[in-house]
Amino acid sequence: MISRNQCHSDVDLMELIQQVGFLPLLYSGIAGFSAEDVVDEDCRYVVFPDGGWDWPLWKWKGPIIAEGNCVYGKFFNKKAGFISKEWWPDFCNYRRHKYPVPEEGSIEEAILMTLREQGSLITRQLRSACGFNGTKMRGKFDAYVTRLQMGCHIITEDFVYPKDKHNREYGWGWSLLTTPELLLGKEMCSCGRTPEESLKRLFHHLKQLLPEASDRQLLNLLK
Repeated sequence: MISRNQCHSDVDLMELIQQVGFLPLLYSGIAGFSAEDVVDEDCRYVVFPDGGWDWPLWKWKGPIIAEGNCVYGKFFNKKAGFISKEWWPDFCNYRRHKYPVPEEGSIEEAILMTLREQGSLITRQLRSACGFNGTKMRGKFDAYVTRLQMGCHIITEDFVYPKDKHNREYGWGWSLLTTPELLLGKEMCSCGRTPEESLKRLFHHLKQLLPEASDRQLLNLLK
């Protein structure tokens, strides 16, 4: 179902995400199963002789998320990827069982409450709002946010890029974070199954999608 070099545009990639349901952005631990693997050679990262760079795949993330048919965040072994809205309720149901709502008074709860109150913030704004302003605080804060993403409590709404004096966007961009309830609605964050039933459904789907992958590889992707 997934073949190398089959996507030549963000539209192609959006269509593939809807077909497969899950797609890590970069290497997933399973050969061939990532957006990086399925895009055309011309859409991959390239460095120019003058030191500049281009990476169409990287630039597609925002438009794909803005289309509204998939969810993006660090969901796969703490690495980023896409999940179609069709599969999100089961994925969220299972992951929130594995990574439950943060304990009252915890740092993770403070991060989540701040984001709920503000609606959406880029990572550095959220970090500042939560008091992580020290020079060595960034890594610690990012670890908390990543765990909240793994638990489907936080997702990426879009990407914000700085602009130069000519009003042109540049750089890698900043993740604009929000909660799935705010972006998708509460009804999209639950389903009528137990977490165990959702896991079985997810595993069965991936097993059909990636028949050459081992059970351990698939479970590692879902854990």
